[in-house]
Amino acid sequence: MSAGPGNEQPLAGIRVLDLSRVLAGPWCTQTLADLGAEVWKIEAPGQGDDTRSWSPPDVGGESTYFLCANRSKESVAVNLKHPEGQRIVRDLARQADVLVENYRLGALDAFGLGYEDLAAINPGLVYCSISGYGRSGPRAAEPGYDFVIQAESGLMSITGEPGGAPMKLGVAITDLVTGMNGVQAILAALLARARNGRGQHIDLALLDGAVSVLANVGSGYLAAGKAPARLGNGHPTVVPYQIFGTRDGSFALAVGNDAQFARLCSLLGHPEWSADPDYATNRARVLNRGRLIPLLEALFAAEGTAHWLARVRAAGIPAGAVRQVEEALDAPEIAARGLIADTVDARHGTLRLLRSPLHLRGTPPREPAAPPRLGEHTDAVLARALALDDTTLAALRSHGAIA
Repeated sequence: MSAGPGNEQPLAGIRVLDLSRVLAGPWCTQTLADLGAEVWKIEAPGQGDDTRSWSPPDVGGESTYFLCANRSKESVAVNLKHPEGQRIVRDLARQADVLVENYRLGALDAFGLGYEDLAAINPGLVYCSISGYGRSGPRAAEPGYDFVIQAESGLMSITGEPGGAPMKLGVAITDLVTGMNGVQAILAALLARARNGRGQHIDLALLDGAVSVLANVGSGYLAAGKAPARLGNGHPTVVPYQIFGTRDGSFALAVGNDAQFARLCSLLGHPEWSADPDYATNRARVLNRGRLIPLLEALFAAEGTAHWLARVRAAGIPAGAVRQVEEALDAPEIAARGLIADTVDARHGTLRLLRSPLHLRGTPPREPAAPPRLGEHTDAVLARALALDDTTLAALRSHGAIA
């Protein structure tokens, strides 16, 4: 581990060589950066991360998609197709604690940058590979994108209205989950290295991560043979736990246990329901969902959303408004938690970015730095990490190895 910024941060001194692009890998390395790691984002000269061109929306021509996953990193523009570019990355790998990549199977091996190549020169390197279907198995060579993985994992089959078409989630959830899995695996590998001195290869698949978050739905099939169906905003095993319409809108109601249901019945003026064998237990409510839900819908439709939120929350039952994204980001509780940062940016003055949601009270994450422009830190990183002087950098640039 080398000296790095923010010595009070959990990953201060950890150096991350980031060869990933799009979302799963960058989401992983952004979290490592939040926690204090020094992240070198390697990008192709003149092109960079694919998401730099994914717009609209954009800020002055810069993709907000790229902004979401690349705060607090340093961009180093290196041509991996150039032998000198490959040598630079190999030398950076000697200095790194962690490498994250999501190239197609065999691509980095062809450059001499595969796990076996780099472990030979840095046995302590934690090398994390992210792909659609893993580095082993019959589909290892196939590319994998979140949309296809959501379809193949079964997640789409349980998302959408009853009788309607399967639907994807509104964000690339399998990328995000795999990025989070990457952080967990990397931290575990660093802890193992602290004990035995050895790095290791981590092999993460989007499909594995997506199937793993089937959670209770997956266990329902594996253990009980229960094939799930789409329930819209309803819950397969908890009732009432869904969206209800009101006189002027709708709200989300989550009755998680029988005591909460009894309180709900009382505030609705029907305390007898909580003693009715058809509704008294959650299992009974699930089995009699078709009769109970219309009764609740009729009552909730008689008053406005604010009325019901006030009464239901006062009874200690979880409930919330169905917000638009802008309403959620501008909500007072989000401001109170400090989740939005006005981040200094050389081109735009300031950018509104999300902070890390990881509230470590003793070793807090760093304040966000603006996502880098392509190649913004090439010279600084190569001078600091590899001690390359201006003459050498100029020669590498003239040869097309860096930009």
